[in-house]
Amino acid sequence: MSETPQELSSWKPAPLPRREPISGRHVLLEPLDAELHTADLWQAVQGHDEVWDYLADGPYASEAELRRALEEKQASSSAVFFAILTEPNGRVEGYASYMRMDPANGVIEVGNILMAPSLQKTTAATEAMYLMARHVFEDLGYRRYEWKCNANNAPSRRAALRYGFIFEGIFRQHMIVKGQNRDTAWFSMLDSEWPARKAAFDAWLDPANFDAAGKQLKSLVQLSGCTS
Repeated sequence: MSETPQELSSWKPAPLPRREPISGRHVLLEPLDAELHTADLWQAVQGHDEVWDYLADGPYASEAELRRALEEKQASSSAVFFAILTEPNGRVEGYASYMRMDPANGVIEVGNILMAPSLQKTTAATEAMYLMARHVFEDLGYRRYEWKCNANNAPSRRAALRYGFIFEGIFRQHMIVKGQNRDTAWFSMLDSEWPARKAAFDAWLDPANFDAAGKQLKSLVQLSGCTS
């Protein structure tokens, strides 16, 4: 549903995300802290250089190098990074950020997502993305939530669709990353779409949706009906 000027007459800029924990059943999103989180993250990604393939930084040859990179992310004024701690062990297995923040227009992007192999394709990974979306729409009041990735990054594009983002197109020769051209695939989710997306996430995350072996009974795509 498109908005009319009347519906936006009372619009006020959304607040910037704050560096405060966001908790769920399977994960805790904790403001990134290089001192607290480097060791766990290094253990989770060491020997898995492929996790950096579509990121603008990495891979790193040592824990010290990773720590310096996390210190820069922690101090960033253009993005708010959260470490992803999985329950019940409380170990860091990835991070994600709010970036390209435009409070005046109510637009914000989730990006710089790093997930160790141990976190990928897990209930915790899905809940982390759910918590970040819920915070954007329900706590901060943004109108548009964006997901962008290298157009060649098929897993990221599938993830965006699975989470309920709508594909908007390809920006050709959009960036140069690590000395290579990047065409960028754009996806978005709107505040008017969030209630249906939230209902699908809640139904998927419900323990009743998993059998005794932890296998899902219905997929998130089945529950949301979002395929494109």
